[in-house]
Amino acid sequence: MTRTALVSGGTRGIGAAISIALKEAGYKVAANYAGNDAVAASFTAETSIPAFKWSVADYDACTAGIAAVEDMLGPVEILVNNAGITRDGMFHKMTRAQWQEVIDTNLNGVFNMTHPVWTGMRERKFGRVVTISSINGQKGQVGQVNYSAAKSGDLGFTKALALEGARFGITVNAVCPGYIATDMVMAVPETVRAGIVAQIPVGRLGEVAEVARCVLFLVSDDAGFITGSTLTANGGQFVI
Repeated sequence: MTRTALVSGGTRGIGAAISIALKEAGYKVAANYAGNDAVAASFTAETSIPAFKWSVADYDACTAGIAAVEDMLGPVEILVNNAGITRDGMFHKMTRAQWQEVIDTNLNGVFNMTHPVWTGMRERKFGRVVTISSINGQKGQVGQVNYSAAKSGDLGFTKALALEGARFGITVNAVCPGYIATDMVMAVPETVRAGIVAQIPVGRLGEVAEVARCVLFLVSDDAGFITGSTLTANGGQFVI
């Protein structure tokens, strides 16, 4: 039986790479997105992966969106929580809105996406939940108190929920990418990128496909004994 996978933030960057990798591995895949209709339409046209629009910050929208996915493809057995935003700023200048928007999407969004599929996974005695956290959720980052707090919270969520899901055949894991050659990173000035790369022991940025391969392993049957874990993909920039 082909399993159904849902990837939030799944039409761009790391999320798109994960969606494509899952489809190429034989899964039925749906990609969620929040705002860029043109990119989502192009993604679906190129990959034949259906894209569903809703904000992960809205619990009711997640419930309705997941129901629509399941009507099309069947029960969601694999969930990849990838959607995330940044609203960077030094803490003394950070607004309440900058804080709340990041927490609502990057932390609350993980709850909002996982909670509606959790009961079904328990009943079917199988599930895979993988949340894309960040190196900055592990080590912190100047100007990203909101982002680092949310991504660190994702790791606590992963560890605790893994304990609840284990006896039901559900694994819950996280991937912490370092600096990856996404459009956003490649758009920064070359001198800034050079400074980033200088901090990475392997001497280069990561590729989105490298993060996708981490997810592919964690959702596979071969990874059934791995739960509550954090897989780092950062080129040695932060080692724990």
